[in-house]
Amino acid sequence: MAALYDVPAPAKLNLFLHVVGRRADGYHLLQTVFRFVDLCDTLDFDATADGSLAREGEGLAGLAPDQDLVLRAARALQRATGARQGARIRYRKRIPAGGGLGGGSSDAATTLIALNRLWGTGLTRAELMRLALPLGADVPVFVFGRAAFAQGVGEDLTAVDLPERAYWIVRPPAHVATADVFRDPDLTRNSESVKIAVFTDWQTGQRAGLLFGRNDLEAVVFRQHPDIAALARAIRGTEGAGVEVRMTGSGSCLFAEFPDLAQAGMHRDRIIGKMENPPDGAIEGSWICRGLADHPLLGWVAD
Repeated sequence: MAALYDVPAPAKLNLFLHVVGRRADGYHLLQTVFRFVDLCDTLDFDATADGSLAREGEGLAGLAPDQDLVLRAARALQRATGARQGARIRYRKRIPAGGGLGGGSSDAATTLIALNRLWGTGLTRAELMRLALPLGADVPVFVFGRAAFAQGVGEDLTAVDLPERAYWIVRPPAHVATADVFRDPDLTRNSESVKIAVFTDWQTGQRAGLLFGRNDLEAVVFRQHPDIAALARAIRGTEGAGVEVRMTGSGSCLFAEFPDLAQAGMHRDRIIGKMENPPDGAIEGSWICRGLADHPLLGWVAD
């Protein structure tokens, strides 16, 4: 196999996110449910014989090679397996950076999965997940490949079955520095732990649009970024919308859940039409997405 083209890297949503503690090393202990959506970056991989790694594509300006999660993932796979092949990697970005949608983490996971296939290195899912965790807390779930209840710092994953849903994702013109959010002294760090059975029992029979729990990072992000808070209030305050809005990850993107794509689009149009004097540029990006049960590359890795 010499190449793999149009390989998808889906975005994720955190359907809820609770901060339940902090380890001695400073890392925060989280509980969340990850769901993939069909907003995807795509990557092309051409194998090379000399072991070199090269990248090209959109969104690379200002990103040093040693900070690029895709190149770091490729190098990690080379080191772990002794692979002598390299790759030319091309990006086509659709997932906005700094939005809490996991685009960089997803690209890294897709790189691990695709190069494991392209190079014939034969690592199992568990072995790839061990390579994924040092790259970032969100990377393992994309290798795991299922909607998941996550605990710890992202490494403790349990597959969950979620109903078919559609999502309206909105990006305000703000970039959130995740480290600043977790350093903030006002961040809630002692939310009560939730058992997975409580989430699954609650999820059963709930109508679309009612979201479990909360995102503990919202209060800090909304204080640090009043424009994000203003957009959330504008959507929540739309008369007759009946829509719950939540931030994903550490932001800046917000999302709302709907039964299907048609209703998501209808509510988006109605809400935007009824928003009272939204400030210019309040919405930088908007996407209607389908929730996925599994990662598109789930079958590419042996369990």
